[in-house]
Amino acid sequence: MTPGPDLKKMTEEIAAIARSYGLDFFDTIFEVVDFEQMNEVASYGGFPNRYPHWQFGMEYERISKGYRYGLQKIYELVINNNPCYAYLLECNDVVDQKMVIAHVYAHSDFFKNNVWMSKTDRKMVDEVANHGARVRRYAERFGLEAVEGFLDLCLSIDDLIDHHSQFIARRQKGPGKRDDGDGESGGIRKIRSKPYMDRYINPQEFLDRQKKSLEESRRKRSKLPQDPEKDVLLFLIEHAQLSKWQRDILSIVREESYYFAPQGQTKIMNEGWATFWHSRIMTQRCLTDPEVVDYADRHSGTVGSRPGHLNPYRLGLALFRDIEDRWNRGRFGKEYEECEDLAVRKSWDLGLGLGTEKIFEVRKLYNDVTFIDEFLTEEFCREQKLFTFSYNEKAKQYQIAERSFADIKRQLLFALTNFGRPLIYVEDGNYENRGELYLTHRHEGVDLQLDEAKETIKNVQRIWGRPVHLETVVEGKKKIFSYNGREEKEKEAA
Repeated sequence: MTPGPDLKKMTEEIAAIARSYGLDFFDTIFEVVDFEQMNEVASYGGFPNRYPHWQFGMEYERISKGYRYGLQKIYELVINNNPCYAYLLECNDVVDQKMVIAHVYAHSDFFKNNVWMSKTDRKMVDEVANHGARVRRYAERFGLEAVEGFLDLCLSIDDLIDHHSQFIARRQKGPGKRDDGDGESGGIRKIRSKPYMDRYINPQEFLDRQKKSLEESRRKRSKLPQDPEKDVLLFLIEHAQLSKWQRDILSIVREESYYFAPQGQTKIMNEGWATFWHSRIMTQRCLTDPEVVDYADRHSGTVGSRPGHLNPYRLGLALFRDIEDRWNRGRFGKEYEECEDLAVRKSWDLGLGLGTEKIFEVRKLYNDVTFIDEFLTEEFCREQKLFTFSYNEKAKQYQIAERSFADIKRQLLFALTNFGRPLIYVEDGNYENRGELYLTHRHEGVDLQLDEAKETIKNVQRIWGRPVHLETVVEGKKKIFSYNGREEKEKEAA
């Protein structure tokens, strides 16, 4: 349902206010829906024409129960697209609608201008509809059970992609030179010299190093993949023995994973940015006197927190406000960092007024990991009372586990790196020359949940078609878990 005249006027007025603050967003199309329609759209990830799958039905049930029992309520839903699509709940009152509209425009500004969003498909609404049509055709042709079963396998590994590959060329483009001779193009290269100087300028140690490097290069080129491949889905698309429709479905899942990945990489920043601007627009320009109390109630619910849970709205908002304040007062740079007088640091104010410029720069260039790494300071942690919590089984409640700034920051960065998921690489697609797939788990902060890992190995094996092995470390010992389609095996690696 399209907005009525009053709501349309409200969106236009708030858009003008948002632009006056410097926000630059896509044209935004608002749709007004009831709570059931909102839950349906949300269960599909914001795309009502997405391909059919039972997991979306489960998500709908989860969201609907949360709404019925008063545990959650979706006030808005916004899609990264050009034009930007946003859904408003028809039962929202005027204050809610104002806050949500301001929030949406700030999200759209972030989508349009953040560099980590720059590689996403800006016509994803149309693309997802095409995906849905293709999957439905496959279901009609090959049977719903077969298609949905294969989708189950693909969706179980949809996070095994290389989130940074959109910005880094990890593969050599175009054919490389052959390196199988002893001539200038591919053999051991000597430094030109007179014959009587050759043994001094090209000593045997130098030639041996050249030969070893050449042999390593040849061995590497004969290996599949040449370097460990983080984009497991791409490797399976290119090398697994799949039928055409299976390869296409796996490509659909991968394409949608890359669309959603930047939103996961910028969750804290994106929600913090939207909350920062809805707060400023509402409190400075949009609220009438009778609406203040209602707005304060809604906003406090948005930024509320509880032990053991990270609220991205709260953390992002507080960090953007802190950055703005620091750059307005000049609380950065060598002189400030070397000041050890706490009273002087607290009252430090050079009156630079660079805060607005700085937060727009941060919005453009950073993602959550770099945002936290760069701007989460010890002073900020003290002011915000940031701690890490753990569950005390004896007391049956969450308790503060750590107050150290370094530990808090490290744990937060570990949780954000790769979305807190284990790092899995394809090490060898022809393991022991038998066409078997060998995966490795890199221990960079996140350990495997072994039960989940074993089930994932089974799903990868069903896609690959031959035995799959996963190397990891359990209690300090290197182990290999394998599945050949019939039985699981576990052994210690050499």
